Amino acid sequence: MACSSSSSPPTSIKGAAVDNEERPHVLAVDDSLVDRKLIERLLTNSACKVTTAENGQRAMELLGLGDGQHTINNRESINLIITDYWMPGMTGYELLKKIKESSDLKEIPVVIVSSENVPTRIKKCLEEGAQEFMLKPLQQSDVKKLRFHMMKLSKPTKSMPLPKSAHKF
Repeated sequence: MACSSSSSPPTSIKGAAVDNEERPHVLAVDDSLVDRKLIERLLTNSACKVTTAENGQRAMELLGLGDGQHTINNRESINLIITDYWMPGMTGYELLKKIKESSDLKEIPVVIVSSENVPTRIKKCLEEGAQEFMLKPLQQSDVKKLRFHMMKLSKPTKSMPLPKSAHKF
């Protein structure tokens, strides 16, 4: 499933969705509000639906892996997870490991982003199962790479539903 650019902008993110079932759904995890907003804008401009989380623990809760696990009872699914590498509490690398350990989530592509270009960190994330390691700030040209990773998860039954309580912009 790919993000498709269109001449008309997607529906209001807070409003009812016109093509929510057809728009790829991305979970963006970053402790920086500015970076979350940037990722959200880039992806919504490319007709993606975006749910954000301010840290790894919140992402785990949204994915049903946290201490206060949510009952997943809606039809929304995640096609891609983008996470910052360095966050307080739980790093993006630790979140990646938890996702890849989960039989329900391991097929969802995970992209790690960081403002630091550290080859050993990049190698470690790719070896653990990250699809890509991108440097911040993300740009519109990076969305093409993200689309490619979303296409890898072509069967909606393999994507992970989010609970209704997920925070959507």
